[in-house]
Amino acid sequence: MNDVTGLYTIGQLARRTGLQARTIRFWSDRGVVPPARRSEGGYRLYDAEAVARLDLVRTLRDLGLGLDAVQQVLEQRATLSEVADLHVRALDAEIRTLKIRRSVLRVLANRDSSTKEIALINALARLSARERQQIIDDFVDRAFAGVLDEDAALVAGWMRDLPPDLPEDPTSEQITAWVELAELVGDDSFRHTVREMVLSGEDDNRLEYGLNLRPLVLEHAGAALSRGIAPESAGARAILKQIIPDGLSAEETAALIAWLDMVAEPRVERYWQLLSILKGDKPAPPAVPAFAWALAALRAHR
Repeated sequence: MNDVTGLYTIGQLARRTGLQARTIRFWSDRGVVPPARRSEGGYRLYDAEAVARLDLVRTLRDLGLGLDAVQQVLEQRATLSEVADLHVRALDAEIRTLKIRRSVLRVLANRDSSTKEIALINALARLSARERQQIIDDFVDRAFAGVLDEDAALVAGWMRDLPPDLPEDPTSEQITAWVELAELVGDDSFRHTVREMVLSGEDDNRLEYGLNLRPLVLEHAGAALSRGIAPESAGARAILKQIIPDGLSAEETAALIAWLDMVAEPRVERYWQLLSILKGDKPAPPAVPAFAWALAALRAHR
């Protein structure tokens, strides 16, 4: 500091604050730390306020704030609290992105992926919550288009029930589940299967019947499977009666067989399992084997 003027040159200010002269010069050029005046030779001179200002700028920069944000605070166009809050939210988003990238890399480290698959996994995992939901909504909208049945609307709501976002620190299983789900709903064959299932129940309450039938199939056919009872055996006849009452006409039985053949679809069950994984829930035990047992028993005994 010049004892006469009480002002600092950039070199003196650098020694006083421990900052590099080129950093002070850059900040000064940006207007963050303006000089108090210039010497007769044109050199920038700074007062004691600049020392305190530089300490604050250095602190805010160390915290990651950009110079524009720092200048807003210094010029009182925004409070430090407002700027800090914005920066916290930006950091949260950045941390979340880094965690998702880490999860994607974990997935890739444990599988032999092609270049195309790597790009797909990364792109899908980084979609926003709205973009992920839109993929599912488009699939469900197509499957249930024009179907106004209340039970259909209930099932459609369940099928849309995607968590609002991936977890803060998603597991490799959740990243893989989301990628698999996106591939599944994009498969033409799967979309056709679900659409046929929806349409099959539009006129005769088949969806409502299916919702009521499911617990019976799981209870009785599931128990038969665990006990090793073959669906073609004599013992299966009584079990089948607990699931599907006697007295159906040949036409009704044929329609039921066709419907069960459709719903015993592993990919549909996988859809529900993937939703559970994404929600952080444990998927329900597989139901398809029980439905397949009931279907085989129905064909054998009716």
